[in-house]
Amino acid sequence: MRYYSTSGQAPIATLEKAVVKGLAEDKGLYMPDHLNPLPQEFYDNIENMTFHEIACAVAGAFFGEDIPQEDINRIVCDTLAFDVPAVKVTDDIYSLELFHGPTLAFKDVGARFMARLLQYFLKKNNNGDEVNVLVATSGDTGSAVANGFLGVDGIHVYVLYPKGKVSPIQECQFTTLGQNITAIEVDGVFDDCQALVKNAFMDEELNAAMKLTSANSINVARFLPQSFYYFYAYAQLKKLGKADNMVVCVPSGNFGNICSALFGKKMGLPIKRFIAANNANDIFFKYLQTGEYEPKASVQTIANAMDVGAPSNFARIYDLYGKSHEAICADISGATYSDEQIAEAMKACFKETGYVCDPHGACGYQALKEGLKDGETGVFLETAHPAKFKSVVDGILESDIEIPAKLQAFMQGTKQSVEMANDFEAFKQFLMK
Repeated sequence: MRYYSTSGQAPIATLEKAVVKGLAEDKGLYMPDHLNPLPQEFYDNIENMTFHEIACAVAGAFFGEDIPQEDINRIVCDTLAFDVPAVKVTDDIYSLELFHGPTLAFKDVGARFMARLLQYFLKKNNNGDEVNVLVATSGDTGSAVANGFLGVDGIHVYVLYPKGKVSPIQECQFTTLGQNITAIEVDGVFDDCQALVKNAFMDEELNAAMKLTSANSINVARFLPQSFYYFYAYAQLKKLGKADNMVVCVPSGNFGNICSALFGKKMGLPIKRFIAANNANDIFFKYLQTGEYEPKASVQTIANAMDVGAPSNFARIYDLYGKSHEAICADISGATYSDEQIAEAMKACFKETGYVCDPHGACGYQALKEGLKDGETGVFLETAHPAKFKSVVDGILESDIEIPAKLQAFMQGTKQSVEMANDFEAFKQFLMK
């Protein structure tokens, strides 16, 4: 399979180049030149398949033209060590709990899969070059990538995060690791961190001195594996006889997660429609209303992992739907919530059902409550364990949520981070040294 750039000016790339390079030379995002639909028998039998079996089939459809299926199966097996349960919240709303990986967040699968795929290509070529992974995070990406790549030979990871704008538990998951992980605390917002990463890829001197790639969802190896979740969710609802009118609501920040779901739909996954739930950073919501995409500076909210003012993966969604606003709106509707509305949704969900949402999942739950139609079954993505946002959750629900042992272990470590101004030359010189 070949990969082209959404900006249309870069040379066609192989999968290996798309994974190792991350971002195309023209600053566009790599897209596969076609999608392989999965056969009908796959969907006919999907409810009888394990998460691992489903993921192997989907990964084979994505990457099977470039990697032998047995190697894909091995990478998937090494990536998935847990299931993703769909938990009933109300009679017609389910929570897909994506926080059963090592950092208790949905990005664990994509990050670990990318680490293994990148390592596969490095071993295949055996050229001895160290690859430097640059990743910007608004919360969960950094911890998932850092832990996915921790201790992997030949790879060094630099995690850029906005100072004071991620939760303390999120921060300790990537600042306490050491080894091949370097945390960089940027005096700015997430969009500043993302801009530093993108500028690094475009700097000729820097790229001549060191091999760079990204582990944000701009990398095809990071966002495509997230589609596994949606196929598995469909399988679980089909087993319950509730998949015929399935609506999926995705709390959305940089739009990599919902983008992977839309790729799945294009491959035949019979999800009826999607809802993209935003916090106050409502750029995509406004695009759906007006047809105008107008990025702006992000604002800080209690759903911090969605604090993105210029979502990178909009370019992929726009391209996937032939640059048609009408086609995008046919599959996706939007919702947007203030901090006060998110807090009210968390309280209402807990009072009415006993289910504890984190602030991101609460956006998804509320959007389904407001937008689900008769005869539809809704699934919202609970993207991270509520304890990762303990102070916010406890303050809103007047609770004392228990911190899982996995998170407690991170909290015992010592913070190791490099403070840096929002200045590309300073970042470049740090990397060069």
